[in-house]
Amino acid sequence: MKPRLIKSENTYDAALRQVEGLMSAHPGTLRFVELELWTHLVEHYECEHYPIAPPDPLSALKFRMEQMGLSPKDLIPLIGSKSKVSEVLNRKRTLSLAMIRNLAEGLSIPVQSLIGAYSTHPARCVAKAPVTYRATKRKKVK
Repeated sequence: MKPRLIKSENTYDAALRQVEGLMSAHPGTLRFVELELWTHLVEHYECEHYPIAPPDPLSALKFRMEQMGLSPKDLIPLIGSKSKVSEVLNRKRTLSLAMIRNLAEGLSIPVQSLIGAYSTHPARCVAKAPVTYRATKRKKVK
C-alpha cells in the first residue's frame, strides 16, 4: 500500500497495519523513512478524529500530586487550610487566583492547566449507603 492521506476508518485501520509491519525498521533505512511517513499520516488522522481534551484543573492537580507522591496534607501551605484543601479536592470549592498562583509555582503545574471551569459537583453514586430491605408479612386478602 502506498502512503496517502487517511480519510476513512478503513484506510486508518490499513495504515495502522502498515505501521505495525514497519515497527522493526532500523534508523537510516528506507523502511524507517516509510515508518515515519505512515506514523505522521496516522497521527494527523487521530488528531482530527480522536482529539484528546485537556484535563480539568482538579484532574491536573491530582495527577501532579500522584506524580510527586503528595498527600492532601502537603497542599495546605499552597491552598490554605486543611478544610480548604478538602473542599477543593472534593470539588466543593473552586480554585482561587491565589491558589492557582501558589500551585503553579509550588508544584510546577502550568497555569493554563489550572485555569478553567470545572464541575464543583462530585460524581453521584448510585447508592451512597447500602440499601437494606425489610421483609414484611403480606396480609391475606379475603
